[in-house]
Amino acid sequence: MPNLETKYMGITLKNPIIIASSGLTNSVEKIKDLENAGAGAVVLKSIFEEQINNEVIHLINRDPQNQYPEAEDYIWNYTRNNSITRHLNLLSEAKKETEIPIIASINCMSASEWTVFAKDFENAGADALELNLFFVPTDRHKTAEQIEQLYLNIVSEVKKNVKIPVSVKIGFYYTNLISMADKLVANGANALVLFNRFYEPDINLEKMELVASEVFSSPLDIRRSMRWIGLISSQLPKVEIAAATGIHDGEAVIKQLLAGAQVTQICSSVYINGSQIIPGMIADLTSFMKKWNFKKIEDFRGRLSYKNIEDPMLYERAQFMKYFSSK
Repeated sequence: MPNLETKYMGITLKNPIIIASSGLTNSVEKIKDLENAGAGAVVLKSIFEEQINNEVIHLINRDPQNQYPEAEDYIWNYTRNNSITRHLNLLSEAKKETEIPIIASINCMSASEWTVFAKDFENAGADALELNLFFVPTDRHKTAEQIEQLYLNIVSEVKKNVKIPVSVKIGFYYTNLISMADKLVANGANALVLFNRFYEPDINLEKMELVASEVFSSPLDIRRSMRWIGLISSQLPKVEIAAATGIHDGEAVIKQLLAGAQVTQICSSVYINGSQIIPGMIADLTSFMKKWNFKKIEDFRGRLSYKNIEDPMLYERAQFMKYFSSK
């Protein structure tokens, strides 16, 4: 029987399937169901700096007569502490009720006191911490270097406060993604999660208004992350990578491992199919390993990464010139 066990940031997982941060992981009951279905680990639903700040501003603006600085300070502290406490309680209970690794998650936009809160998650028993870093740049005067430095500062400050491993979940909006990955690791990141799935707007023509676009990923989304996993895992071999977005079946899990991923994170597939999709993914992975006589995941991890294929241009090519020139 193939051994599906793997390590991620020094943590032993029974298999490489992690449930991504989402509403799927916002209660102990849901986490227990995912564990029973076979998940190797879960990332708790993120605590959002932006959301908490918006709640505070809403409460302050709701009572314009109250402009006392002391009152504003109280609202800020109460709202933030209340949100942090709820998250810590979930983390503590999940650690008591389950045996799989629990990864805490912070979605932050600044290197302020949020970096200190990371220590609270460590004390509550988190096996690791995932930092979800991205904001939409709307200031044309702010350079790419300034924005990237903000992300690096957050990682650096968090690492000063915790001993548990820290992963960084990022998007692909970088001129040189491999260089940015290198900088994140140099500033303390133990692993990278590729890629974040962002809220994106759409326009409803019937109502003439801006609405949210489709929130679930598509199986086709795997192609973008697989390219960069193949490239980054080859050029930065010490970097552990969690593949995310577009993983809807066992075949997608296998492909990301072949490209060089350490683990895979799933979300949309569980929302769409329920937790019963997890045993199917595990069965597909097991069958694949039996077919090729792989005893453990390390036997094939990265076998089709950028550095291990005959034609690296298959990863580098960005245009369709070969395909369309013959049409």
